[in-house]
Amino acid sequence: MTNAETAYWDDAYTNGAYIPGGDTYRPKWAAAAEAFRNEMARQGRAQLDQAYGSHARERFDVFLPEGSPQGTFIFIHGGYWMAFDKSSWSHLAAGALAHGWTVALPSYTLCPEVRITDIVAQVGRAVTAVAGRTSGAIRLAGHSAGGHLVSRLNCADSPLPAAVRERIAHTISISGLHDLRPFLKTTMHNTLRLAAVEAARESPALLMPLPGARVTCWVGTAERPEFLRQNALLANVWSGVGGRMAKHEADKRHHFDVVEELADPQSPLVGALLDG
Repeated sequence: MTNAETAYWDDAYTNGAYIPGGDTYRPKWAAAAEAFRNEMARQGRAQLDQAYGSHARERFDVFLPEGSPQGTFIFIHGGYWMAFDKSSWSHLAAGALAHGWTVALPSYTLCPEVRITDIVAQVGRAVTAVAGRTSGAIRLAGHSAGGHLVSRLNCADSPLPAAVRERIAHTISISGLHDLRPFLKTTMHNTLRLAAVEAARESPALLMPLPGARVTCWVGTAERPEFLRQNALLANVWSGVGGRMAKHEADKRHHFDVVEELADPQSPLVGALLDG
């Protein structure tokens, strides 16, 4: 692999440099999430730092709707498996909460402390733990690397128990990464420690979906070309092997603001997530 190839693939997955004010989003999200958590705690509708394992990052937050829940929405954050935790995304619960859904957001251990294979298993345990304390349908969404993780939970070899798989009514992969093999050519590979066999084994686009899995691949039209490609890839491949697939390109949305629609109860993204 040449330096030019590495530079090409590093650029393909670079987002902030191509987004006006890209460096302002991370602190903005953190502040909005903290304010949301504080208000939900004040109302007695937050259950924070619930353990699903022994590691310090094996924790999830739960936000409760007013009245009886319609079901449970679980959001898995991104950050290229190397960054962020649940604390930056709490405010994204607002959209589904307004429609009467319980919302849970887990953290997971990051690379290089663990490998992507370990994160897949860990997120499976998190979703199973949330499912164990709720009833009714489960809807999943994840952003970027989180889109990879929720798609991976819908693969035929999903780490989820059968009883939990059967409750997943709809999954939305937002700007999801469905083929991990290009990451072998990036400098991120040094932290992810991906081997070719692991990249293939953990790529949803190279695996079979759960029978009848309902997955929507959602991306912004203003995103980097590689994210548009990855979005279309899973929708196309799984459509031919039993998945109930949909593909959507959100007009003028980029990689950072496309996921913010989860905070808006009236947004097309929330509408799609809770439809059916």
